[in-house]
Amino acid sequence: QGQLVESGGALVQPGGSLRLSCTVSGFTFRMLPLSWYRQAPGKERELVAIITSVDNSTYYTSSVKGRFTISRDNTKNTVYLQMNSLKPEDTARYYCKTTRMGVPYWGQGTQVTVSS
Repeated sequence: QGQLVESGGALVQPGGSLRLSCTVSGFTFRMLPLSWYRQAPGKERELVAIITSVDNSTYYTSSVKGRFTISRDNTKNTVYLQMNSLKPEDTARYYCKTTRMGVPYWGQGTQVTVSS
């Protein structure tokens, strides 16, 4: 059974930066498409960024484009989300997700709070 474990969430001031990590076990990591989602209180979970397994192509939701960068290290079985120029509206719990054989797998999430 695969497992995803996020880390790196914290309280940060507006304009600051954070790097989230998600370490994956139980799968052949290099074959996995990986994504980051977030969910703010009272809101639906939304897709933030995707990175493919084939050619490391990336996709970003419009609200984070130019500020966030998704990347992966296949030697460490880890996917990252570098978040710069953080805004209060980025406050949410951030989740890592992958899909294998049509089945979604989620981590437990890590809390990011952007506040002065």
